[in-house]
Amino acid sequence: MFSRNFKNLINEMCYWFTPKSSYYKSKGCCTIIRQNIVNQRISQYDLANNNIHILAAAVGWLSYSVYEKRYLVHAEAADKQLNKNQPKIPPKPDLPIYSSEEVSKHVNNETRIWVTFQHGVYDITDFVHEHPGGDQILMAAGNAVDPFWMLYSIHLNPHVLNILEKYRIGNLDPKDNNDVVSDMSDPFANEPTRHPLLKPASEKPFNAEAPEYILVENFLTPNDIFYVRNHLPVPDIQVDTYALEVEIEGKSKILTLSLDDLKKFPKHSVTSTVMCAGNRRSEMHKVKPVKGLNWGAAALGNATWTGASLREVLEAAGLSENEIDKYQHIQFEAYDTDTTGSPYGASIPIWKGVDRRGDVILAYEMNGETLPRDHGFPVRAVVPGVVGARNVKWLAKIIVASEESQSHWQQKDYKGFSPSTDWDTVDYSKSPSIQELPVTSAICQPMNNATVDVKDGKITAKGYAWSGGGQEIVRVDVSCDGGKTWHVAKFDFHDANKSPQHWSWTLWSCDLPVPKGTNKMEIIVKAVDSSYNTQPELFENIWNLRGVLNNAYHRIKVNLK
Repeated sequence: MFSRNFKNLINEMCYWFTPKSSYYKSKGCCTIIRQNIVNQRISQYDLANNNIHILAAAVGWLSYSVYEKRYLVHAEAADKQLNKNQPKIPPKPDLPIYSSEEVSKHVNNETRIWVTFQHGVYDITDFVHEHPGGDQILMAAGNAVDPFWMLYSIHLNPHVLNILEKYRIGNLDPKDNNDVVSDMSDPFANEPTRHPLLKPASEKPFNAEAPEYILVENFLTPNDIFYVRNHLPVPDIQVDTYALEVEIEGKSKILTLSLDDLKKFPKHSVTSTVMCAGNRRSEMHKVKPVKGLNWGAAALGNATWTGASLREVLEAAGLSENEIDKYQHIQFEAYDTDTTGSPYGASIPIWKGVDRRGDVILAYEMNGETLPRDHGFPVRAVVPGVVGARNVKWLAKIIVASEESQSHWQQKDYKGFSPSTDWDTVDYSKSPSIQELPVTSAICQPMNNATVDVKDGKITAKGYAWSGGGQEIVRVDVSCDGGKTWHVAKFDFHDANKSPQHWSWTLWSCDLPVPKGTNKMEIIVKAVDSSYNTQPELFENIWNLRGVLNNAYHRIKVNLK
């Protein structure tokens, strides 16, 4: 049986030597594989310099025949494991029994708020104000949360269930229990296949990132390993029935566009980095627990997006230049919906969508290929310089409006707070929605805790840097002595566009001196953008209960030999 590290190597080989990804392969692919072998210390397989090329060729041939099968069964195997590990909530013989009809009468503060989950009945009245999605959980008031948690399976973990059990008041009548989800098919049954290299942060809905060391091998992130952030099941949309509605508030006419209609508009392309607000949340979580997916440093990617200009589409829908001041926002609604039929939604300030320099497009291509399902097929909004949550996928409707989107994800999520704000004092209405993201950077090679060869008294670090709002990265500083000395990194890939239309990340590298006799080292990085914004030193100073806006210095530790 192969070791875990060797299996990881095979997965990596499948990526580099599969024809599906050949367009994106780096000329240095064998170099990075060899470095990863060093990092993971797989010496027992005698994968030294001469043998690595032989192994690469062998695995390349092998992966050609087995890759497709492995690629297709990956999601299925993960789902089986998830179902196998799904927790069971048994009846408690010392508690009363309630029927579904009795539970249905408890839907507000006056009657108390009751919900059921599997065999349990829970009074969650006192819990609602502590729940980050209080308005969402109220959708299940007087009913079962089981269908909702089929969508949000992140709740199915011991920590959440232990909290829920504190509010248990009884057992659901057995004759009602069997009917809760018996007629519901799995909403995630028709998910797209995913590349084995993606590391899931959650399976249902699927959210995943690539290993950091591969992320910086390409200026344009390959579609297959571009991070995936889904809030709900991926909708299965057919091109021949697809329709996008464009509405101007106060006007009766609604413009409806098919994909072919959209393709008749002038074709525009923009190369833009898209990043999740929770990127690097795992680092903030170490300071103090936060609620959200435990992202590493790879919940972002850089791609060339192609489609129609949002500004030109709005003009076709009847928005004239002298009317723009009447409105404040552009709302987006998606085709992915929750159990109540409510769509994912978000909005951006109107100036971003109508300004020629905003570069907002309705994309149907990604890196020269048809937009993949996980990334919004057939059409998504691409809003350069703005948090990923506003780059709405599977676009169904656009509304030019006087108010922000009222969706949960605009009003009760993706907002920043003081480090002293907790779930007892948080008030989402007093915090603005995240739009442009702050400057950030990360070290991607070597990986944290890797073993690195010292050559000529130096080691090399590589990574990315990016800033929201179209700000250009002007400098990346790297230190290996706790910040006493800083080395200016060189830019390996840097887009020529200038601020405020610099939408892409910068890939950098830096040679760092290693004092003789040093066997361990911490590497620190910080970036500076064209407004001379830089990163804060410590996560303690920017901690927030939702774990967003994680842009403190990035730090890794390495072993040296």
